[in-house]
Amino acid sequence: MKEETKIEVSELSYAYSGFKELFNNVSFTIKTGEVICILGPNGIGKTTLLNCIANLITPTKGRILVDGKDMNKMSPQDIARTIGYVPQTIMPSFDYEVLEYVVTGCAPRLGTFERPKDEHYSIARDAMSQMKISHLSHKAYTKISGGERQQVSIARAISQRPKIILMDEPTAHLDCGNQIKVLKIIKEMARKGYGVVFTTHNPDQALLLKTKIAAFDRNGNFSFGTYREVLDEGFLRSMYGIDLHLYNIDEIGRSVCIAPAL
Repeated sequence: MKEETKIEVSELSYAYSGFKELFNNVSFTIKTGEVICILGPNGIGKTTLLNCIANLITPTKGRILVDGKDMNKMSPQDIARTIGYVPQTIMPSFDYEVLEYVVTGCAPRLGTFERPKDEHYSIARDAMSQMKISHLSHKAYTKISGGERQQVSIARAISQRPKIILMDEPTAHLDCGNQIKVLKIIKEMARKGYGVVFTTHNPDQALLLKTKIAAFDRNGNFSFGTYREVLDEGFLRSMYGIDLHLYNIDEIGRSVCIAPAL
């Protein structure tokens, strides 16, 4: 990926019908080759914001531009060629084998009645190889574990070959080892030129990846910047309502976020 793709989120607000705004006046830019971590307490609007950017719901105010084009004026297929989305959980309507499910990620680049060809299966297998889940190819998607499903969903998004991939809590159902595996994949995807935006409840993941931060505190106030600019102990306290401490550990070459003894 040599050409930069840019998504501009401009003065975005969202309110569910009959309720007050969940968030308002949110502005930031997503670029290929970088990772953005969306942080905030439960119920503050992280997933809703991600769904707006994925064109799954329409914001109440503001607009989203994809390389200067208003998303509202783009076709769903054109959006899908640029933006991939990995939800927290998904259950397909049919009992697909894992490979057959992953290859559905190629759909935005197929004709209306076109079936996947060998080249599309090759793309799907490559995506599964990147995730190190090739051994799941012929297992039923509905019969694998929640953590495996999450990894399969990421492989499906990779096979879509978008320029920006949105992930809603991609490590939520994974054990510690697989969480680190997914974070390494996110870092590698950015190195290859993808833009990655993911939500998490764990601020230490942002420190580990040294990402940009899009964050809401408990009052819905929005901040955007590098992890060094946004994450300090005062902001973490305003976000989570508890004391969290930041320490720079020279031996591992990064800052960490930890709670005091209970």
